[in-house]
Amino acid sequence: MNFTIINGQIYTPGLAIIDAPQPYTPLGGDTLQVAIDTSGDGQLTSSSSTAFHTLNLFLTSTTTHKNLTISNGTTPSANNTYVGPVLDLEPSSTVKHVNWIWPACFVGSGGDKSPRGDYNISVHQGFRWEGTDYYTVFELPISVTNAIGESEERVDCAVLENEWVGWEALKESNETLPGQPWVSGSQGGGSGSGSEGESGGGDESTSGSLGRRGYKAGVMGWVVLGLVMGVVMC
Repeated sequence: MNFTIINGQIYTPGLAIIDAPQPYTPLGGDTLQVAIDTSGDGQLTSSSSTAFHTLNLFLTSTTTHKNLTISNGTTPSANNTYVGPVLDLEPSSTVKHVNWIWPACFVGSGGDKSPRGDYNISVHQGFRWEGTDYYTVFELPISVTNAIGESEERVDCAVLENEWVGWEALKESNETLPGQPWVSGSQGGGSGSGSEGESGGGDESTSGSLGRRGYKAGVMGWVVLGLVMGVVMC
């Protein structure tokens, strides 16, 4: 199970680069914290041929079929439900820091039973790359295993639940990006390449196909995106 990771940055099959967390990190505490570089590590300019349309985050589990909203691109009705539009966070910075309050169903100490366990931070991107619109989904595996304490700010998981949408529903097109946008020499499907890091410095890169699914954003693609982004508010 490989990812394109260079100097600790995780390159998605889109414009976003994840600075944190790293794959398979055991998480808990007060909030889920995600740091996302939206500048292509300084390579994204104001060119109209390449730009973000949307950037939305979900917490998903293939074992429990949970699909919880972290940010669906809308403004939440309460500060403790979900995060507002990611691209609007910290307007003066190209690195967006998402702090999502764990919902109440995750409260517990390390080793407690479901719904804690293995999850994915599911990164949904709508964007234009060199004049063509794409919609891609990238799954970053984490483990919700560390202690999460009681708090009045935690909402019920039901407030954040979305319909589970399996991958079959996302196969509107099998066309993918010609390569990872920000990694030179990358080959199809978002995979990338980099130099092997030596002790004391240099780039450290791994590449592979896990979590990289890209779809040209036709009409059906945006319909599916709408289904995934829908929030059931209780």
